[in-house]
Amino acid sequence: MKKTIIITGGAGRIGSALARNLIENGYKVILNDVDRSKLTKIYKKIKSKNLDFYQSDLTKKKNIEKFLRYVVKKYKNIDGAVHCAYPKSKQWGTKFENLQQKNLNEDLQNQLGSSIIFSQVLIKQFLKQKKGNLVFISSIQGVQPPKFTHYKNLGMNSPIEYSAIKAGIISITKYLSKYYRNKNIRINCISPGGIKMKLPRAFVRRYKASCNSKGLLDGDDVAKSIMFLLSEKSQYINGQNLIIDDGWSL
Repeated sequence: MKKTIIITGGAGRIGSALARNLIENGYKVILNDVDRSKLTKIYKKIKSKNLDFYQSDLTKKKNIEKFLRYVVKKYKNIDGAVHCAYPKSKQWGTKFENLQQKNLNEDLQNQLGSSIIFSQVLIKQFLKQKKGNLVFISSIQGVQPPKFTHYKNLGMNSPIEYSAIKAGIISITKYLSKYYRNKNIRINCISPGGIKMKLPRAFVRRYKASCNSKGLLDGDDVAKSIMFLLSEKSQYINGQNLIIDDGWSL
């Protein structure tokens, strides 16, 4: 029987790569994102009857509940969920000295707060099913501070709130894993290194110098590790943070 997996933030680099890999390995996948056009593009590109998408803003609890009701009604249960949603305020990326409280509060609530509420709603369904598997997306920035020399003179910045949010995701993972012990529910997270995108050559070079071989990763590099956590091969991995960074954090 095909397992049903939901991916929030499914139009992003990790979410879309994961969807393709899951479909290729026989899963049913439901992508969620606020951007309908990107979801439609991914849907047309993958071209599979096992792929579905649902556009909504999951920073609101009522939308989370509506989305999960849709999935359960259509697919009967939710075997696993990967929370890739990454909502950002208009001020996202501002230097620490210029950070405004209003925007900080928005980002903390929409990224960290909504992750907690998403978990609350999702795990209610897991308890009804008597099983479930949740994977969060943290970051190497949640494990240790940024390498600030990588950004020097490039007009780039790694926001302090990003580090705080991603460290919080790791804590949520560990907390919920123990809170729901003996319930046949697994909760883990991954901390990827930087993902390839349009970046200054100097940054790419500096970043790679801190790694062991590849440097910046592809979405597929991360997707394969998430699939491991969704599979029975990782049956007794629970409450863990899996670092995938080509040695950046060493």
